[in-house]
Amino acid sequence: MKILPDFRKKEILKLLDESPDVSISRPVSQLSWGVPVPDDDSQVMYVWLDALSNYITILGFPEALDFAEWWPANAQFVGKDILRFHAVIWPAMLLGLELPLPSTLVSHGMVLCDGQKMSKSIGNVVDPIEVLDKYGLDAFRYYFLRHIDTFADSDFTWDKYNDAYNNELANDLGNLVQRLATLAEKNHIILDDRDRAGLSAEYCELMDNFEFSKAFDYVWEKIQGLNKRIDDEKPWSLAKNGETEELEECLKGLINSLVDLVYELMPFLPNASEKIIDIFEGEIHPPKTPLFPKER
Repeated sequence: MKILPDFRKKEILKLLDESPDVSISRPVSQLSWGVPVPDDDSQVMYVWLDALSNYITILGFPEALDFAEWWPANAQFVGKDILRFHAVIWPAMLLGLELPLPSTLVSHGMVLCDGQKMSKSIGNVVDPIEVLDKYGLDAFRYYFLRHIDTFADSDFTWDKYNDAYNNELANDLGNLVQRLATLAEKNHIILDDRDRAGLSAEYCELMDNFEFSKAFDYVWEKIQGLNKRIDDEKPWSLAKNGETEELEECLKGLINSLVDLVYELMPFLPNASEKIIDIFEGEIHPPKTPLFPKER
C-alpha cells in the first residue's frame, strides 16, 4: 500500500511495527453505546474498529463469495485528520484477517473558509448545496478540483469562487467555445474525420499519482494557450482579407486542438465536455446560451 503524497509501503510497515498497542474496547462506564464485547458486558468495541470494518462488511465479508471482486480497493480517500486510523489500525486489521491492503491511501487536506477551519461555533460553515445552486455542478467541480489542492489545506470564499467562475470558467473556457463555434458557423467550417490525439504522458502521470489539482492546471494552461493562439492567428483578419484556404486551415486547427484537450478535461468537467464535443460534431453552431453565462 502507498500513501500519497509522502509515504510508501515500507514506511507503513515500519510504522506498524513501531506503533503502540491500541485498545480495541472502551468501558461501558465511560461509553454506554456501542457494540458489546463478546463475553464481557463491561466493555463495548472501540468505534474506529467497528467503523473501519464497514469497508468490507458492506461488501458481504466474510460470507459473500464475490467479495474478492470488490476488494482490495484501488484507492481509499481519507482526510488527514483520520489518517492514523486508516494507515495504522486499518492495515493491522487487514493483515490480521490475512486480507490484502488497499493499493493506495490518498490523504487530503481540509477545506478552510477565509483561512479558518470551518466551525459551527464560529459560524463560518459553507453549505455545499448552496455552492452547487449558485452556478451548477461543473462550476462546483471546477473550483474544488482546481483551486482546492489535492493534498494541502485550501481556502474557500465566495469572492474567490465568484472570481474563478467569471474570470476563468466563463472567460477562458466558455468564451473560447463561443468564439470558435461562432467563427466556424459563420465560415461554414465542418471538421474532417481524424483520429483524436491521445492523453499526454505528463497528464497521465499526474492523474495516476492523484495530483488532480496539478492535472487540472495542466489542462487549463492548454485552454489559455488556445485563447492566445486565436489572438495571435486572427482568423477574423483572414476572413476579412478573403484568405479562404488559410482561414479554413486555421479554424480547423484551433477547433481540433480544443476537441483534443476536452478529453483531458472530461474527468473534471464531464457535462461541459460532452456539450463541447456535441457542439463541434457535424454542422457547427454556437450554443444558444454560453456554457458558463457570466454573472453581472
